[in-house]
Amino acid sequence: MTTFIMTGRYSPEAIKQISAERTTQAIEIVDQCGGKIVATYATMGDTDLLAIMEFPGVSHAIKAAVELNRALGISFSTAPAIRIEEFDNLVSKPYDLAL
Repeated sequence: MTTFIMTGRYSPEAIKQISAERTTQAIEIVDQCGGKIVATYATMGDTDLLAIMEFPGVSHAIKAAVELNRALGISFSTAPAIRIEEFDNLVSKPYDLAL
């Protein structure tokens, strides 16, 4: 599973409909798209939500973002993420141009 950081913005209409039931609906959508929610946070700043999710791949994460927007009126920016230890290991080796 790949980790994705998803930041979301409520549409004006979606703000009026915030509820625990909609949170349950979001969990179901992510599950149906093959994903798992690791953690979610309300931020209410430049973005309204921050979610850490795991999906089998990019296409699953994109599908979930579209379905969440379609069903709940929350638009997401989605980016893959790797743990810092993996990042350090990845960038500490020079790129082999002979490949």
